[in-house]
Amino acid sequence: MELLVILVLLALGLYTLNTRDQRVRIGLLGSYLGKYRIEKLLETLTQGYLRALGEADPDRQASIWGMLGAAELELREQFSAFVLEFARLDEAQTRVSKLAFAVPYAAQWLAGNTFDMRKALSIHAHAIDQAVCNSLHQEPKAKAFTLMAELFLMQHSCHWFCRSKTVASARLLARHRTAYAQVLASVAPQTRKAYCALVGCTGA
Repeated sequence: MELLVILVLLALGLYTLNTRDQRVRIGLLGSYLGKYRIEKLLETLTQGYLRALGEADPDRQASIWGMLGAAELELREQFSAFVLEFARLDEAQTRVSKLAFAVPYAAQWLAGNTFDMRKALSIHAHAIDQAVCNSLHQEPKAKAFTLMAELFLMQHSCHWFCRSKTVASARLLARHRTAYAQVLASVAPQTRKAYCALVGCTGA
């Protein structure tokens, strides 16, 4: 009985510490993202791409692609500005645990098994820039799939920073009906190479 009480108290303590750690991270990221329209633009583009991809009439489809161009450019500018501002933070605030599940303050006491969120965001900023500029010279449909994948992977990194890799993957699947491994396979090759070198991609 005493062992059960100890285990319950230990679990409650870990939960409290974990909640506190995550609240700090959510507040930190939110204080920077809140200055920009990134989330709204991401939603606009995602919905617009899906509408365009489902449009059978070529002229109407082309019209939708054209209207989305301004949103793409604004997102690129907004995200680049956000990343530059976030990069001013100290490394101690931006380390992210590579563990699949959240462990209180793991980024501090397991520093060797972490990655720097500033570097991850820099990779995403470059990827978004290249996708918007269509550096791969893709047709509109292929470009849309690539840019959506880049945006979903960026969103996954933000959720990973705030919660854990497992929670981020679950949210990605629930919100966009897309698995983490599928997103990783759909981004540009240079994005995948840089991203995997930073965070490791085992179990993707």
